[in-house]
Amino acid sequence: MRILLVGAGGVGDAIAKITARRDFAELIVVSDYDEGRARRTVDWIRAKHGDDVAGRFATAQVDASDPDVVASVAREHRATHVMNAVEPKFVPSIFAGALAAGADYVDMAMSLSEPHPTHPYERTGIKLGDDQFAQASDWQAAGRLALVGMGVEPGLSDVFARYAADHLFSEIDELGVRDGANLVVTDEDGNEIFAPSFSIWTTIEECLNPPVVWEEDAGWFTTAPFSEPEVFEFPEGIGPVECVNVEHEEVLLMPRWVDAKRVTFKYGLGEEFINVLRVLHLLGLDSTTPIRVRSANGPAEVAPRDVVAAALPDPATIGPRMTGKTCAGLWVTGTGTDGTPREVYLYHVSDNAWTMAEYESQCVVWQTALNPVIALELLATGVWSGSGVLGPEAFDAAPFLDLMARPEADGGYGQPWGLEDRLA
Repeated sequence: MRILLVGAGGVGDAIAKITARRDFAELIVVSDYDEGRARRTVDWIRAKHGDDVAGRFATAQVDASDPDVVASVAREHRATHVMNAVEPKFVPSIFAGALAAGADYVDMAMSLSEPHPTHPYERTGIKLGDDQFAQASDWQAAGRLALVGMGVEPGLSDVFARYAADHLFSEIDELGVRDGANLVVTDEDGNEIFAPSFSIWTTIEECLNPPVVWEEDAGWFTTAPFSEPEVFEFPEGIGPVECVNVEHEEVLLMPRWVDAKRVTFKYGLGEEFINVLRVLHLLGLDSTTPIRVRSANGPAEVAPRDVVAAALPDPATIGPRMTGKTCAGLWVTGTGTDGTPREVYLYHVSDNAWTMAEYESQCVVWQTALNPVIALELLATGVWSGSGVLGPEAFDAAPFLDLMARPEADGGYGQPWGLEDRLA
């Protein structure tokens, strides 16, 4: 396997670092618009693991917005797989570039939905991932695989859905993704500050768009942002966190392959975060449409959302000032394989102290990066295979979860996942 990794930000950097501890890839080309960021990642790998491991890595400059450039870089390095680790607005160009280069493709976030032109809480009917699924026949005809939504959420939660359907339940009432954390970020004086642990560009997109819900009789439909608040109890000391509906890929992926009566995604945002997002929307600072602003070099066209992202701390840099844990998981209700009611929470917890000590990567981006690496290894070894545009639910979950949890000394990743039977 020869991987072109597009993006050397927080998640891309973590993907490269995790892959450095595995031997399934012949070459990993770390690419970024700023090649200096890619070089820093490879330099870290060299310092940590030595020249032999670093020799499997190369760097490249890439413009992720241009499919021809993506295809050219992929061909130059004879990439068999293109791993998309940049913001979802670049999905169409990287997706097209990978197919043009004759490479398989993996991403962690899918093509964006589109808002109604006159009302922010209505939709045109273009849902997350629709653009990619519309091209499934092209990928199938080419004999190439696009594995979409293979991060942590979406990604691991979708693997959990497949596992629950195959091994835990005879009938599923609800697949409910529930994501929460007790993370705190402080400034140099120890004062808590507002610093999102993931791309604010992506967070705004997810949280201010109308959330999608799927129901067996109604299909996909939207609700108001931050709707249906509930307090969910998270494991391993995180505790109760209020979660609200958020637009997310799992709701668009799970019903395609897993039978359930209802599918939801709720995120533990917290009151402060919700208030900030509402103010950004009120002021129009969530917009991606460029506006004319003054600058030292004269008038410039700038998207307000890009200004917000530039003003906040880079999520890749806040790890040293962050404490706590993040939990990604899937709450499933229905009828167990023994015919009795069952309610379980399948989850993975990532501790920032551990990820910083092992990888110098904060826990949210590291947890996101872990899962596509596991998927790439399963593809490299032939355990997973396919063609067309497929989500994680289309594959056998058991080998993924086994490889994830197995100790590193036994060839695994040493990341146990949990299962709480909440009716026991």
